[in-house]
Amino acid sequence: MFVLELTYTAPVERVDALMAEHITWLDEQYAAGVFIASGRKSPRNGGVILAVGEDRAAIEKIAAADPFAAHGVCAYRITEFIATKTAPALAPYRQPLP
Repeated sequence: MFVLELTYTAPVERVDALMAEHITWLDEQYAAGVFIASGRKSPRNGGVILAVGEDRAAIEKIAAADPFAAHGVCAYRITEFIATKTAPALAPYRQPLP
């Protein structure tokens, strides 16, 4: 599992100009089963996405395709973790320790 932390690197007006494209990209990743939660940070200086995947390189490629990243209005920090405990609704995403 991966935590994708976005930090805006441009004024929020530039971010907002790309918001419709970003939401379309988010919707595509939800439909593909990659993203399971996302939202804005508070204060609004970026966002957070919770993603699932077997391969960090694939997650990095997905993040690079975000219109925010492609247009240089955010930076990504990707943290991989092993989800050994979850809420019952997220049980399908639990992982055993290696």
